[in-house]
Amino acid sequence: MTDCLFCAIAAGDKPGFMVHSDDEVAAFLDVRPVFKGHVLVVPRAHVATLADLPAAAVQPYFLRVQAVAAAVEEGLQAGGTFVAMNNRVSQSVPHLHTHVVPRVKGDGLRGFFWPRTKYADDAEARSYASSVRKAMRNPS
Repeated sequence: MTDCLFCAIAAGDKPGFMVHSDDEVAAFLDVRPVFKGHVLVVPRAHVATLADLPAAAVQPYFLRVQAVAAAVEEGLQAGGTFVAMNNRVSQSVPHLHTHVVPRVKGDGLRGFFWPRTKYADDAEARSYASSVRKAMRNPS
């Protein structure tokens, strides 16, 4: 899809702070993170929602989501992660994406209110992406 922002980031046609990239997915920092280190995992093939993801792609996709969640915890020394997905409603880009948000006890995230923050500059974003990327292990 030529006008999809996430397809363009995954293809390298638009800038993104890439955490992981392979034949199945691209994972990059959210530019409006809930907390710094918030990663979006997207399938390379353009699909709008989870229901549109072919059955054969479900396991490979979620193995990557699982690997990114582990890397966010390890790479950022997070206490855990919040993993979530919107389908249509509140889906800011109509391309399937899973949010992997680093969490620490007492961080203030409650329910489904997602306050947003931003990186001080590109160097700070690159530092977060690098920390997660270094902790990535190959999905099984």
